[in-house]
Amino acid sequence: MPTDTDDVVSGLIAHLLELRTRLLRGLAGLGLALACALPFANSLYGWLALPLLRAMPKGGQLIATQVASPFVTPLKLAFFVALMAAMPWLLYQLWCFVAPGLYRRERRLAVPMLVAALLLFYAGCAFAYFAVLPAAFGFLAHTTPPGVAMMTDIGAYLDFVQVVFIAFGLSFELPIALVVCVLLGWVTPTQLRAWRGYAVVGIFIIAAIITPPDVVSQLMLAVPMCLLYEAGILAASMVRRRTSAAPAQ
Repeated sequence: MPTDTDDVVSGLIAHLLELRTRLLRGLAGLGLALACALPFANSLYGWLALPLLRAMPKGGQLIATQVASPFVTPLKLAFFVALMAAMPWLLYQLWCFVAPGLYRRERRLAVPMLVAALLLFYAGCAFAYFAVLPAAFGFLAHTTPPGVAMMTDIGAYLDFVQVVFIAFGLSFELPIALVVCVLLGWVTPTQLRAWRGYAVVGIFIIAAIITPPDVVSQLMLAVPMCLLYEAGILAASMVRRRTSAAPAQ
């Protein structure tokens, strides 16, 4: 006759098997995305380098200061692109693992928040590539001292751009962070409105820290974050009203 201990062990084993299945499926999807990206690794790097190359003076170019950089750097970029492309699949596998343990109301809230968080991250990366990087590199190119050739190592450039992408992608998650804080009861929309002035100051400080050292890129991050803060207050107010009106299930 099975005991309570046997039931706990069986449940734990079932959860571990489910976790292994989700991990394997996630890795398989990531591997497929990487296999699709690898043949275009050099082309992807050429596309990524366009904001800097367009800002360079005539004859400027990227350089490789290490022997293996021309081979390794495009591979690193291909993995980064594959990870970004496979992120919806990875989040889906995570969702399939945790969803059975959530209440129906929690599932209804989690799905749109996950989708919104993913879209906001992509929007932050796109904004960084199409708006921030050209402005930052244009500023840096015009401030280069006379007699100094502006040439950047391809590995250093990739590291810099990845940091910018991640910084802007995470910064664009501000509305989701505000909604989560309100749902957890840490703050209220009224408090967020009252702290608006402090939030603006904090946003400008964060923008000065994580952006390239020019005023243009700092403003290009700070202004959208201020707008996203307002959007987060509106979203948090709407979600709070809906959760307060909905019966617990």
